[in-house]
Amino acid sequence: MADNSSRAGSSYMSREVLDWTNQTHAPHDSGLAAAFDTPAATGIPAIMVGASEGKLLTMLLKLVGARTVVEIGTLAGYSAIRMARALPADGTLITIEFDAKHAALARDNIEKAGMAKVIRVEEGRALEVLPRIAGPVDAVFIDADKGNYDHYGRWAAKNVRQGGLLLGDNSFYFGKLLGDSNEAAAMRRFHEEAREAFDTVNIPTPDGLLLGVRR
Repeated sequence: MADNSSRAGSSYMSREVLDWTNQTHAPHDSGLAAAFDTPAATGIPAIMVGASEGKLLTMLLKLVGARTVVEIGTLAGYSAIRMARALPADGTLITIEFDAKHAALARDNIEKAGMAKVIRVEEGRALEVLPRIAGPVDAVFIDADKGNYDHYGRWAAKNVRQGGLLLGDNSFYFGKLLGDSNEAAAMRRFHEEAREAFDTVNIPTPDGLLLGVRR
């Protein structure tokens, strides 16, 4: 019989357990390690996905045979590299980054990881860059400013092909999803509107990952 104590908010995950499972199932090679360690080396925020979440993105894209992916929020390029490794040699991953410093670091990490032919870094506000990207695309991964998740989700609904994926990180909004802020309200709209075009589930990663499959 399953232990349902997690319904009350308890967790079996410790740092030691997480580190062991990451090393077992989602280890880093030199290219991934360089991108993952960039925040510690440069002082930029360490807000990229974790190792297991990154490997999950890779596997999900492989399952749908993705060839064209859009990422909103690049940081140091870790998740972009993870996802690009799921694509064929002639695939394309377009990743959008607002901060010029982050974009430069990401390009360097992408080059070191040997993925420069697959990944294109676009600088600027995502709301301005997205209209210049022609769909349909196979997947959209959102990990950027939380107050615009609803806008990004609407773009995905219009541009993801049938059977393609919508992926939204931080879908618990750091535990503040049900709060009164404008950002929390935008995140709730993202959840609610995603159901209209996608079959959805919220995966309970440390801060939530919304997964949608386009109908």
